[in-house]
Amino acid sequence: MAELKVGYLLPTRDQTVRGEHEPRRLVAQARRAEALGLDSVWAGDSPVTRPRADPLLLLAAAADATERIALGTAVLLPALRHPILLAHQLATLDRLSSGRLIAGMGAGFPVPQTEAQFRAVDADYTRRVGRMIESIDAMRRLWRGDPVTFHGRHFAFEDVTLAPTPSRPGGPPIWLAGGGDKPLRRVATLGDGWLPYPPEVSTYAEEWTVIQDTASRPVTPALYATLCLDTDAERARKRLRESIERYYNAPLEFIQSIQAMFAGTPEEAVAWLKSYADAGARHIIIRLATEDHDAALDELGDAVLPALRKEVTA
Repeated sequence: MAELKVGYLLPTRDQTVRGEHEPRRLVAQARRAEALGLDSVWAGDSPVTRPRADPLLLLAAAADATERIALGTAVLLPALRHPILLAHQLATLDRLSSGRLIAGMGAGFPVPQTEAQFRAVDADYTRRVGRMIESIDAMRRLWRGDPVTFHGRHFAFEDVTLAPTPSRPGGPPIWLAGGGDKPLRRVATLGDGWLPYPPEVSTYAEEWTVIQDTASRPVTPALYATLCLDTDAERARKRLRESIERYYNAPLEFIQSIQAMFAGTPEEAVAWLKSYADAGARHIIIRLATEDHDAALDELGDAVLPALRKEVTA
């Protein structure tokens, strides 16, 4: 069994919600995550629906400030962008990080706010899945460094050569979000990794089995999970509600029904995360629901990370 890796979601959206705009502090947190022994740092993408620092620019700064830690997008919305420009950005970022980039991608959650975001940048919301699929195909061709002519339903271009190419042949690994029949088929046929957030461990196990049975390429099973840590479980639950409802402007019960979330003590959190690892997850990306991200990151690195690794390897 592959070693379990643990990543940290940089709190880009939390900064904006709190009225802070300090990307250098986020870069410092990336350095701190590396020092604590975490395996990756991640940044989300939502320029209009849930505004935050640009993920690719932020990760470029983090690449320069770190040496070992992987850098990922959780998740990027390729359908908002032209694939030539996005392929160029990702290739450059992969070069800057010496091949540490993971390109987590999704089509966008089907809610009115997502539709408004696509409309704001003049992208067709109804074709976002097809645009994402075509973008992945086009980018992988461009990353080879040869002249590319592409004619699809959504994009077309003639004799385009990309430079620089990514550090790794074929480009950075692409991890796809999603669960359910069609998204799982996309993961199995297009993805190098799977980045879901099912609230039930049993769902994760079932869907990972589907991917394993149908995948046409090696797939890394990951998990996007939200933690709120406190020595008092009831206090943790209250803090989770405050953080999530401020983040999403929606009731905790609704968000918790579709996303993997946990509130409790560090010891309980280790047991909860281990259940997903036992179901197959090999790279867990943790978003912390907290008022103090610096202190919570230290707690993650000191109280959760070593205990989780010990439990999984026991």
